[in-house]
Amino acid sequence: MALIRVNPTRMELANLKKKLRTSQKGHKLLKDKRDDLMKKFLALVRENQELRKAVEEKIMGVYEGFVIAGAVMSPAALDEALMMPKQKVELEVGSENLMSVIVPVFTFETSGGEGDNYSYGFVSTSGELDSSVAALADVLPYMLKLAQMEKSAQLLAEEIEKTRRTVNALEYVRIPNLQETIRYIRMKLEENDRGNTTRLMKVKDMIVQQGIEEQKARDEMAC
Repeated sequence: MALIRVNPTRMELANLKKKLRTSQKGHKLLKDKRDDLMKKFLALVRENQELRKAVEEKIMGVYEGFVIAGAVMSPAALDEALMMPKQKVELEVGSENLMSVIVPVFTFETSGGEGDNYSYGFVSTSGELDSSVAALADVLPYMLKLAQMEKSAQLLAEEIEKTRRTVNALEYVRIPNLQETIRYIRMKLEENDRGNTTRLMKVKDMIVQQGIEEQKARDEMAC
């Protein structure tokens, strides 16, 4: 802890008390925010893990289909079938406020060949290729959802860390320094009050003593 360099006056004491109340209130609000962010982050991580597992399983199925298609088709025929996509995907990135954190929202639209994902004829291709292309189109929304969730989790983690540092700075630096400085000013003011009281008592004693001596002098003159 370290003292804040201020003049030990009653005005400064009042200002520091106000700052302490503000810091304590901000500390509580930030702790509540950090706890809420942690709950949301953990829930998002669990949901993300489940979705990632589902997406990986779907992608593995797609890869297996392409492997089988590559085994029954020539490499040139497979490359030719996939060379010219029939559909185009347009991705739009929006945003939303998630507990004061701006996270991305991904949406997409397909254009060209609506209802038909196949850019090739069915004469020289295999059924496994057809199934893999259809499965790949089906997995796209899940991949975008997964990307959105992972980016949201990353942004939440960054906000949690920033909030944690602020909470720790208030709890272990700002508030203790204010409290220590307030105690120091109170001690100085009490010391000054005691010094003033002592001086007043001495002045009073001097006045009383002077009055006694003056009374003695008048008594002596009267005699």
